[in-house]
Amino acid sequence: MFGLFKSKDWQKALEQIRLPGLNMPISASWVTIDEKQAVLTLPFAASEAMLEPLKADKILGTYNWQLRVAVQKLPNSQPELPMTFGNVIVVSSGKGGVGKSSVSVQLALALHQLGANVGILDADVYGPSLPTMLGGQEQKLEVNAQQKMIPHQRHGIWASSLGYLTDTKDAAIWRGPMASAALQQLFRDTKWPRLDYLIVDMPPGTGDIQLTFAQKLPITGAVVVTTPQTVALADAEKGITMFRKVGVPITGLIENMSYYQCSACGHQDAIFGSEGGAEVARREQVPLLGQWPLDSRIRAGLDCGKPLQSAEPEHELSVMMRNSAQQLAIELYAQAQQQTKQ
Repeated sequence: MFGLFKSKDWQKALEQIRLPGLNMPISASWVTIDEKQAVLTLPFAASEAMLEPLKADKILGTYNWQLRVAVQKLPNSQPELPMTFGNVIVVSSGKGGVGKSSVSVQLALALHQLGANVGILDADVYGPSLPTMLGGQEQKLEVNAQQKMIPHQRHGIWASSLGYLTDTKDAAIWRGPMASAALQQLFRDTKWPRLDYLIVDMPPGTGDIQLTFAQKLPITGAVVVTTPQTVALADAEKGITMFRKVGVPITGLIENMSYYQCSACGHQDAIFGSEGGAEVARREQVPLLGQWPLDSRIRAGLDCGKPLQSAEPEHELSVMMRNSAQQLAIELYAQAQQQTKQ
């Protein structure tokens, strides 16, 4: 056995490599070599495509590379609280109807496919939709002897939702403080397994529930979802402002329903406008994680509890959404490293 970094040639070669989407050098601690075998261990969820630059290098490419994922727990907005829930990522929108829950589910499933242990919390207590999108709504959450709720495992991820506790037709008629208290209880009283990431599907808006969650619960980063439509963009900027005021980092923005593509002829129609989300991301200096189309295949899968990301992981739309999830994981890690240096 010999160490890669005993040789100046190896060290120089590694210093020149940049992994896809990661604008920083590869850490020496991520690489181990034993004879002709080499392992890249990344502190964030990622796909095998991360190995391509290493395999393509004339020096590093002489090894047989393997990828391992060991997600690092990152600082959160409440540093005095224990990191019990992994890296908490809230998915938010300034207004309803932009597909925030759909994005939350697809991101959670994609992060799982990228090697992470993932949970998802349905924080939209007024209109929980996860039981429909993930399936199993007829199965109620079990409570253990310690009065902790046992989350469902759906499509490889762990899910907790008020919709798994109540009848699907029941309406939650609560004032803001009651809804906020219910959300905190659902968050804290769910017996999550060891998680790398916990995706939180927030209710739309910038009201009491959002502020309570941001101020009292540990958040690693926030993703804002919008459509290119003008009215949605204004509300998305309000959401970005709210999170910044309470000290929650904005990890990225996803422009959903970016365009409609005809399944018959392939023609693309920007029915909600064009590039509005991308422009907000540039103006607010927020990473643009993706521009997702309005597509009936995504909708149909979620309506029947069989998300496209899970049912057809190699579909071009699934690959696109998985790329967004990988960039989210990278941005979350890079953001934490930058904060540590400050």
